[in-house]
Amino acid sequence: RGKRALELLNITVGTQSISPFYWAIESGSLVTAQAMINDLLTIRADRENYYFGYDDLFTRHPEVLQRLCADAANLLWPLLDGLIWRSRLAMAGQRRVNYYVKHLMQDSEGKLNKAMEWLADNGDPKIICHPAVVMFSDVFWGQLANRYFLLGRVYFLFM
Repeated sequence: RGKRALELLNITVGTQSISPFYWAIESGSLVTAQAMINDLLTIRADRENYYFGYDDLFTRHPEVLQRLCADAANLLWPLLDGLIWRSRLAMAGQRRVNYYVKHLMQDSEGKLNKAMEWLADNGDPKIICHPAVVMFSDVFWGQLANRYFLLGRVYFLFM
């Protein structure tokens, strides 16, 4: 089971390594690419492990959002939906939700990812209103940006 995601993201033919996921996008087979996204972002389990292709997808293709914005914008919504896990159980009218947005916030080197810039450049207000995008933009604003914004305003107040 652990190799399932890798087979969707990397195939070696002779000396060349290609991505079936990107190949599906380039050839215009967006239904196949969407099926790959759904398969990668489905949480599976056996007796020993849980399997979720989220890390594999963003490790192999760190610029996947940029690529989807440019070549297959209608696949953004299924990708972002796959980054949200909702519990099937509701307690006191509330449902537990996990957002898997780590790779949208930072790249593999721990630096700020350009995902928000790519989504803003795409210009689709529906994507910007997606719950996963709202979540990671709120984390950015709440943890990082508002301090610098307010310090900048205070600086201009006293100048």
